[in-house]
Amino acid sequence: MKDVINTIPLEKFIQQVKTADSSNQKEVRIDIQNAKKIAFTLGEVLARLHGDLEELIQKDNSKEEVIEVIMQGKNF
Repeated sequence: MKDVINTIPLEKFIQQVKTADSSNQKEVRIDIQNAKKIAFTLGEVLARLHGDLEELIQKDNSKEEVIEVIMQGKNF
């Protein structure tokens, strides 16, 4: 089983954007510490997504699909 990714920094950022939008603010400011946490979390999420996609592609390529066609009938 894969390690759980801590997505709390992303969730906080999304909530901050929602709050800013609902109060019609024109910008959202975050300090460098939170920006680094968000960037790190996004990196982890994207790396996991890429790894999962590669794994899925490899599993899909290893399966061979056999299609059998049987034609019956004497009058065409």
